[in-house]
Amino acid sequence: MQTRQPQYRPGRVAIVHDWLVVNGGAEKVLQALASAFPDAEIFTLVNFMPAGATPWLERHVVHTSSLQRLPLARRFYRHYLPLMPYAIEQFDLRGFDLVISSSHAVAKGVLTHPGQRHVCYCHTPMRYAWDMKEAYLEDAGFRLPFVETYVRHTLKRLRQWDFFTAAQVDTFLANSHNVARRIAKYYRREAEVLYPPVDVDAFALHQGPREDYYLAASRLVPYKRMDLVVEAFARDPQKRWLKVVGEGPEFKRLARLARGHAHIELLGYLPASELEPLMQRARGFVFAADEDFGIVPLEAQACGTPVIAYGSGGALETVKGPEHGETATGLHFARQTPESLRSAIDDFEQQAFSPLACRTQAERFSHRHFRQRLGALLTRKGS
Repeated sequence: MQTRQPQYRPGRVAIVHDWLVVNGGAEKVLQALASAFPDAEIFTLVNFMPAGATPWLERHVVHTSSLQRLPLARRFYRHYLPLMPYAIEQFDLRGFDLVISSSHAVAKGVLTHPGQRHVCYCHTPMRYAWDMKEAYLEDAGFRLPFVETYVRHTLKRLRQWDFFTAAQVDTFLANSHNVARRIAKYYRREAEVLYPPVDVDAFALHQGPREDYYLAASRLVPYKRMDLVVEAFARDPQKRWLKVVGEGPEFKRLARLARGHAHIELLGYLPASELEPLMQRARGFVFAADEDFGIVPLEAQACGTPVIAYGSGGALETVKGPEHGETATGLHFARQTPESLRSAIDDFEQQAFSPLACRTQAERFSHRHFRQRLGALLTRKGS
């Protein structure tokens, strides 16, 4: 007689998320967690999501911290980083049995009590306090005397707090093997890998003819390295056609880089209904960021579109290179330089990639797989 796997029943659930400002990759994970626990209450430092942007939140009670009411918090919430550890520790979670923190900054530092279980879904340890500290100082313009000294001291205190609060987590779940290695390095803790869910059903497989353009899409912020992509195509002697989708603080600089190059189009923000057909018809999708995971390359693969990605971070786990033979879904370039990317594009055009193989790869990261593995991990770790 076959025995059924016992269903995990966590009791009252609290989900703690760093902040709700944009609907990015971390928020897609939050949405999946909220769907898995429909009665959970959500705790977050600030909630400035535009009305109607997150209809899935409406059925949940959402608690915010004291930072929500501070001056100019809507625009400058990141400047309150030194106050965030204190703010996250003020949430009262005594009435909950299971606490799930969705953390890329301070959410994992929430205080729990004996008898409660704290599971941290870690998107990454706080990168601007650890491995991206120098880049953070440069991008934020903190290279001034005394200011830089103060910021370095603040980041040192944050690293100490971040390390010590890791001991309060019962179970770490990492969004990739890449992040699991970082958790082991900085926190001295082991983590199970649970890949973020990709809404593959929202993207239809296209196996028909492709148009002769490449596509890049992301928020236009410095670490996404969209400048590298635009420069590579601007200097391309073959003048391959590039379409860039996204908005953000880098838009004006990218527009200057693209000026005079008619084969480069900056399309700004596009809704999913317009982005999908662009993905379906593109010759290839270009991804130059060193991401912890990276959902958009998988959305492109869900459309059957192969990817040219920087060979670091999560892309090494989501994009299968030519060494995989018929199941290859793209290739990686070795350095974050325009020359390395152009060389990869030349190699890309000498290969043939199966749209069906791309779709199959994307389906390994579906919502269904996320829910199944989450339930299995919680059951196993809770036994």
